[in-house]
Amino acid sequence: MRIVSGEEMYEADRFTMEEIGLSGVLLMENAGKALFEAMKGRIHKNERIAVLIGSGNNGGDGFVLARYLKESGYNVDVWVIPQQSNVKGDAGTHFGIYTSLSYEWNAYKDGEAFQQNLAKYTVIVDCLLGLGISGVIRSPYDEVVQKVNQSSATVISVDVPSGLHANGGFEGDNQPINADRTFTLQCPKLGAFLYPDADYYGELEVIDIGLPRNAFSKALHKKLWLEPDVMRTLIDRTSSSHKGSHGKGLVIGGSRGMAGAPVMSTKAAYRSGAGLIQVAVPDNILSLVTSTMLEAMFQGWSSDNGHFSGDVSGDLSEFDGIAIGPGLGREVGCSKVVKATLATKVPLVLDADALYHLSELKDELKARKSPTILTPHPGEMARLTGFSIQDIQSRRFEISRSFAREYGVYLVLKGPYTVVTTPDGSQFVNTTGNPALAKGGSGDVLTGMILAFVMHSQSIQEGISNAVFVHGKAADTLVQTAHSTLDVLATDVIATIPAVLHSFLEQNHG
Repeated sequence: MRIVSGEEMYEADRFTMEEIGLSGVLLMENAGKALFEAMKGRIHKNERIAVLIGSGNNGGDGFVLARYLKESGYNVDVWVIPQQSNVKGDAGTHFGIYTSLSYEWNAYKDGEAFQQNLAKYTVIVDCLLGLGISGVIRSPYDEVVQKVNQSSATVISVDVPSGLHANGGFEGDNQPINADRTFTLQCPKLGAFLYPDADYYGELEVIDIGLPRNAFSKALHKKLWLEPDVMRTLIDRTSSSHKGSHGKGLVIGGSRGMAGAPVMSTKAAYRSGAGLIQVAVPDNILSLVTSTMLEAMFQGWSSDNGHFSGDVSGDLSEFDGIAIGPGLGREVGCSKVVKATLATKVPLVLDADALYHLSELKDELKARKSPTILTPHPGEMARLTGFSIQDIQSRRFEISRSFAREYGVYLVLKGPYTVVTTPDGSQFVNTTGNPALAKGGSGDVLTGMILAFVMHSQSIQEGISNAVFVHGKAADTLVQTAHSTLDVLATDVIATIPAVLHSFLEQNHG
């Protein structure tokens, strides 16, 4: 499912109307009817509903929606916020259709009548601005938005909560509509996956309004990675499989005080289908970790004061993939180890302190020819790029795409709606996961999962996206069953990976 900018959505509408020949009036009818079909199962007939209508296409969708609601017996008041003469074009046509059926509507005027009636509504549908805002929210819309935000009603926004820009952000001091649910039309908009915008959307649901697929041919490649994508690309083992068929990986990490991190990565890799994992740790903590996992093979590399000294043992080219960073530390010797892995010709996953050292190794990073996967959280991404964390959060797609293309890497920008960006700039957004993952060790688990999935997937992107999806799905499963978002441990996530994979593979086999 594509994710689009406001400009790309406008282009898709233009293409559909001017080159395909579907009229704007028909598209608006389709949108309003689709909204009604989505809402009717969620709104009881005894609700008191207000549909708030602006002058543009979002308002036109509102007229169609209100018409269908009234025809089906819902108790609906329509409030037209602009002057009637300002409702023009396709929206004006649907205003005319609505009134020709003798349905009543209310003029907002000075807002006094609206304020008097506001408390009686249990559901408010926001069809005010949608994609049509530029700059600050102007009067009288700013007043309406603030009144809605102060009400106790359930708020449903159509396409984009009014006041937010489709590409993210809002201007001025007044807050946008704070929706409980947003029904977005045809494709989710970019801003829904940026922060703080995502908090205003509430629950996001995409409504298909029938735009043809080739209407988006000029859009950049941004899409949601969903369960059907996982089902389509997840590879099971064949009857002739052996441990070498699913990847021989190396996890490099650990230091005094952080010996558990590479162990969690290794356990996660094994639970995610890796065939064989070796673990390299500083030799003075080797005895601490060797008893923690019987399935793994351990190497002790030379150490200095509890950290890697910088010497690398063995031939790194014998591995199908390497992950470095969990528990690594920030000493000079650790930087030397990171530099040595960058010189290899095997897929490489860099996380945690490996990303810290990478800030000084960008020439070596850019020189790599083999697949390179970086997994920063916003703070680590800020250090890598020089942008502030606020910039990273509000410009996640733009900054990720620029960095991935410049350095030729796969970039996994972690957080709610983790964004996976490929070296050619294609982007895939994850929809699983919850705040239970905001806990130490979660990143170490994901690192091991990515290593495993990349080694046994047909493409690097599919492996990364599937690992991120399963990681989040495991956390969702835990919270939906026996846990809260407060008590989940990273080891709980590892323990739940088998159930998630079993569910997917059973569905494929069925």
